[in-house]
Amino acid sequence: MSLTLYGLKNCDSCKKAIKALEGAGIAVTFHDVRSDGASMAQLEQWLGAVGRDKLMNTRSTTWRGLSDEERQINNDADAKRLLSLHPTLIKRPVIETKETISVGWAKGREAEFLS
Repeated sequence: MSLTLYGLKNCDSCKKAIKALEGAGIAVTFHDVRSDGASMAQLEQWLGAVGRDKLMNTRSTTWRGLSDEERQINNDADAKRLLSLHPTLIKRPVIETKETISVGWAKGREAEFLS
């Protein structure tokens, strides 16, 4: 199995996910969303797969730094625009396989990939 993990190179959740996945023999391609960004097509695909509530990190420092006006997200187009301007708002990690797109790295998510 191989997959692409989208996140930040200094994110603890991303580091844990990569370590666990590679330890299980899964080939991981890492993509840093801060330096490399995420395309509008990717954002649209992710939003369609998991929804904006799961994809957008509203507990982040970046979110708290936004104005009330910027935080007004009424639809996926608003979310896509904001995520493209501030890729650190993407909840991490986003993991893409040929079949699925998932967000986050908690025990349940870990079990999906490592069992």
